Amino acid sequence: MTLRERLGSGFGVRLLGAQALVLLAGAATTWIVATIVGPGIFRDHLHRAGVPHTAAEEQHVERAFTSSLAIAISIALVAATVTALAVTWYFSRRVQRSIAQVSTATAHVAAGQYDVRVNDPGLGREFSVLASTSNTLAERLETAETTRRRMLADLAHEMRTPLATVDAHLEAIEDGIRDLDADTLGVIRLSTQRLKRLAEDISAVSRAEEGILDITRTPIAAAGLVSAAARTADGRIAAAGINLQIDLMTDAQVLVDPDRIGQVLTNLLDNALRHTPPGGTVRISCSLRGRWVQYVVADTGDGIAPEHLSHVFERFYRADAARARAHGGSGIGLSIAKALVEAHGGEITASSPGPGRGAEFSVRLRVI
Repeated sequence: MTLRERLGSGFGVRLLGAQALVLLAGAATTWIVATIVGPGIFRDHLHRAGVPHTAAEEQHVERAFTSSLAIAISIALVAATVTALAVTWYFSRRVQRSIAQVSTATAHVAAGQYDVRVNDPGLGREFSVLASTSNTLAERLETAETTRRRMLADLAHEMRTPLATVDAHLEAIEDGIRDLDADTLGVIRLSTQRLKRLAEDISAVSRAEEGILDITRTPIAAAGLVSAAARTADGRIAAAGINLQIDLMTDAQVLVDPDRIGQVLTNLLDNALRHTPPGGTVRISCSLRGRWVQYVVADTGDGIAPEHLSHVFERFYRADAARARAHGGSGIGLSIAKALVEAHGGEITASSPGPGRGAEFSVRLRVI
C-alpha cells in the first residue's frame, strides 16, 4: 500500500476532509446570502436616511458597500476556515493517534504480546473506556496465557512420572531384569490409575468451569453428606494414623447434587490427609449460618503461608511443588472443589494461621 493510499484511508484525513467540506459549505452559504441580502438592506437604509443622492452617486455607494462587504466577508471566511481547519487538524491528529495506539496494541495482543498497554488519551469518557477496556483485555489474556503455560508444564510433569514408571518396568521386563509378577503389575496399574485420575480431574474441572457439567439437584440432609464423605475416607484415615473428628450441628436440608458435593467434601478431606502428619487431627463439621449451611474441613498439618492463600484453588498450584508431588496429589482437587461449589451457587474459602499451624476450608451452600 502506498503512502497516499494509507493517508487517504486514515481516520484523521477523513475527519479533516469532512470538516473542510462543512466549512466550505458554510462559507459558500454565507457568501451567497450576504451578497444577495446585504445590498438590498443597505439600499433600504440609505433611502430611509432621507439624504438626496443622484442615481450615479447612489449606484457608486452601493458598489462601494458591496465591494467592502465582499472583501470583509472573504477575509473573515478565509480566517475562520483556516482557524477551524487548524483546530480540526489538531483534534483529528489526537484522535488518530489514540485510535492508532489502540489498533497497534490490539495487533500486538493478537500476535501474542500481552504486555502492551494503552494510555488514556484524555479525549473524553468514551476514549478512556476504550483504553481501559483494551488494557483489561490484554491483562486477562496475559494472565490466561501464563496460567495455560504453567498448567501445560505442570500437566507434562504430572504425566511424566507415571509414564516413566510404566516405561521403566516394561523395559525391565523386556530385558529380563524383572518378571511380570503381581508386584510389577501392581506398580504399572498404580501408574495407569494415576494417569486416569489426572485425565478425569482435568475433564471435571473444565466442564464445571464451562458450565456444562451435569448437575442433578436433590433435597438431602446436609449432615448426611458429611457422614458419607467420612465413610469414603475412613480407610485412608486409619492407614495414615490420623484422628478424625466429626461435628454435625444441623438437621437442615440443601438442594444439591449429592455426588458432586460428596466429591467436594472428599477432595477437601483428601487434601487435609495429605498435609497432616500421623498423629494429627482432621475435623469436618456441618453447621447452620443464617440461610446457609457451612461445611468446615480443618486440619493440624502443614498450614499455608499468607502469600499462597489466594492461589490454592488454582489448577496445579502448589506452595511447595516437590513436597506436594511427594504426597501424591494431582494439584487439581481444590480447583474441582471450587468449580463444583460455584456451580451450585455456593462459595468456598481457605484460611490458615501460617505454615505448620494447620489450614481450614469452608464451603457454604444455601438451605432449602
